[in-house]
Amino acid sequence: MPSRWEQVVVDAEDPARLARWWAEALGYVIVNEEPGEVEIRRTPDELPGLLFTPVTGTKRGKNRLHIDLRPDDQGDEVERLVGMGARPVDIGQRDVGWVVLADPEGNEFCVLGSKPAQ
Repeated sequence: MPSRWEQVVVDAEDPARLARWWAEALGYVIVNEEPGEVEIRRTPDELPGLLFTPVTGTKRGKNRLHIDLRPDDQGDEVERLVGMGARPVDIGQRDVGWVVLADPEGNEFCVLGSKPAQ
C-alpha cells in the first residue's frame, strides 16, 4: 500500500506568523498550534497540510520545492498577495505565463495563469 501524503514542512523564522500568512493566502484554517509549530489545512480533516516549524538563520538561495497557485484571475491574486506582504522575485524565469513571488520570509511560490477551458 502506498504512503499517504500528510503534510509539507516549511522551515520558518517565525512559524506562527508565517502560518497565519499562508492560512490567509490560501483560505486555510489553523488545525494545530503548539510552541514552535503550527499546522494549517483547507479544512480540519482534509490532508495534506502545511506544517510550519522553527529554524534559525535566514533562508539562502532558491527553494528546491515550492507551491504553485492557480487563481481565477492571476492579476487580481498577485495584487492581493503583494498587498499581504508577498514580493515579486526573479529566479531567472524570464518571459513565462506565471508570476514568481516570495512570502514574507522569502520562500518562492508561483501564481499561475487561469486554467484554459476544456
